[in-house]
Amino acid sequence: MTNAASSPESAPSLREWLAQAPFALSLSSGFFGFFAHAGFVAALEEAGLTPARLGGSSAGALVAGCWASGLTAAEIADTFLGLRREDFWDPAPGLGLLRGRLFRRRLEATLGARRIEDCPRPLAVSVWDVLGRRTRVLRRGDLAAAIHASCAFPGLFQPVWIDRRPHLDGGIADRPGLQSVDGERVLYHHLASRSPWRRPGSPALAVPARKGLAPVVVHGLPRIHPYCLDRGAEAFAIARDATRRALDRPVGVSSLR
Repeated sequence: MTNAASSPESAPSLREWLAQAPFALSLSSGFFGFFAHAGFVAALEEAGLTPARLGGSSAGALVAGCWASGLTAAEIADTFLGLRREDFWDPAPGLGLLRGRLFRRRLEATLGARRIEDCPRPLAVSVWDVLGRRTRVLRRGDLAAAIHASCAFPGLFQPVWIDRRPHLDGGIADRPGLQSVDGERVLYHHLASRSPWRRPGSPALAVPARKGLAPVVVHGLPRIHPYCLDRGAEAFAIARDATRRALDRPVGVSSLR
């Protein structure tokens, strides 16, 4: 772990470090990795460790947005573990297989706030501005639209229009979701999976060296896609249990299986 500690022997536990002062939470992208993120936040809430502000991209933006909007970890888990493919599967002609209307409606019915700035805790969402070819961090505006755009995986979902511009998956250029958070105390949950945006020859795990960054990486998560959503419960349980263990390890021991 590249963060606030000099060595595992001298470091406080992650639980102690998080309890010392307010911290931000960043959740990475990772296709259908929202099941694992849900397990991660379930362990944090169980331990009474809630972030002062949240951010993320793609799957991370989805879970961060739900938690920031006022949903409990249990409500988030119930929502995702009950998800079926037909809940969001709406193929239509366009620049992507799915139109995204069903996904947007489900978001609007689930989220605890309508606008980003109305969330009980500050939230920032990374999206990819197609025309500008850059990451854009949204801190105001329609919450469901922002999350929809951040989750619009190219080829699967059609672009989402915000401010008259098309947007796609925030993980295209901000896989960690770290562009959406700042400050010196950041807890970062990285989904250790292959990314289509990873450059050939670059490491699969690319956690930036940054002061005050406490990353937690859970390995061994099952691969999940629209045709095997039943494995979401397994991913949730693995991430939740691994996070429980991580909380009692020194800040500096973050990679868990």
